[in-house]
Amino acid sequence: MMFGNDNGFSAPPGSAGGGQTADDEEAVNQFAVPGEDGGMIESASASDVPEALSGVSMELLEIKRSIEDGMRQAISQARGVRAADAFSDGGNIQGVSIGLGEGASDSSSGEPGMPALTLYVAEPTSVDRAKAAIVGAMGLRAVASDNVPVNIVVTGLIDAQPHRFRLRPAPGGVSVGHFRITAGSIGCLAVGRSAPRNSRLMILSNNHVLANSNSAVFNDCIVQPGPIDGGRCPQDQVAVLERFVPINFSGGVNFVDCATGWAWPDRVRPELVYLSGGMPAYFRISNALVAPSLGMLVGKSGRTTQLTQGRITGLGATINVNYGSGRIALFQDQIAITGVSGAFSAGGDSGSSIWTWNQQRNPVGLLFAGGGNITFANQMRRVVVALDIKLYT
Repeated sequence: MMFGNDNGFSAPPGSAGGGQTADDEEAVNQFAVPGEDGGMIESASASDVPEALSGVSMELLEIKRSIEDGMRQAISQARGVRAADAFSDGGNIQGVSIGLGEGASDSSSGEPGMPALTLYVAEPTSVDRAKAAIVGAMGLRAVASDNVPVNIVVTGLIDAQPHRFRLRPAPGGVSVGHFRITAGSIGCLAVGRSAPRNSRLMILSNNHVLANSNSAVFNDCIVQPGPIDGGRCPQDQVAVLERFVPINFSGGVNFVDCATGWAWPDRVRPELVYLSGGMPAYFRISNALVAPSLGMLVGKSGRTTQLTQGRITGLGATINVNYGSGRIALFQDQIAITGVSGAFSAGGDSGSSIWTWNQQRNPVGLLFAGGGNITFANQMRRVVVALDIKLYT
């Protein structure tokens, strides 16, 4: 069986390799198989968690919130469908976050290492032109001040990343998907916080990976690998759709793109996978969530780019995300990540868990979108609350 190549990636810090232990096999026997407990399977809603932007000036945060309001109003008026002239004037702004200044240039007016307003744009532009577009489209004159530090990051369209090998039991980081999509990635395993869901072993990924962007039906077949990688029902089925947070395409605010699939316990495993010498090797992450912070070094293992390392370069990001067929969804309080060497992610990595690149490997986010060399992730703290789960790692 071909597993692709390891692209020269090093092993995650503190990895021990190895496979599933006897203790792991005994542990999964405690869980119910899909349909066994007869409990309800249902949608979920997102709940609020505190922002991680302490130390940023109120002026900068107020300008950011005003831009978010303008983006929300624009997408509401357009009813979530991108117009032909979408990239003119303020439409070039695809997102906003708080990042760190990079020094005076056409693409940054921020002092190096100090908080700055980061604007994600579809097409290249200068700081001055981007400020002028915001003033013209949103009437936000405060942003025009020379005292407002701004970074410009070209992402192009920010796409929800939908899109190789079959493994049993299936670990985190491999291809998976609803039977009607292409493929995404298994982020990790989870269990519900209360009965009957605390007896279900579940895979965690995105709504657009497991629930076909709101179009799926509960108990639908989920396959590993994903359909584009050859997965078919029923022979490759590992789970059924169990719960998801609906995505609002009508101008409402989204915080998470997430879903769970109720898995057969003997078809999945708690480890994540990476490739070593072309062969799968395994490691574990923690279940102790941590808040993201600017400059934090993080890792992920996903279906397309496998094991990669990145750095958090934006917090509190508000972005317009393209889900295809003209559907646009507005997301707030997202994490922006830049790859340390090359891209941190690509299409098919959606659903990957993102964790601190250190011995602890604490979960930080759930990868769901990207544009240019920027990856965007939901805060994992929001994900577990929205789905009422705890990670099983």
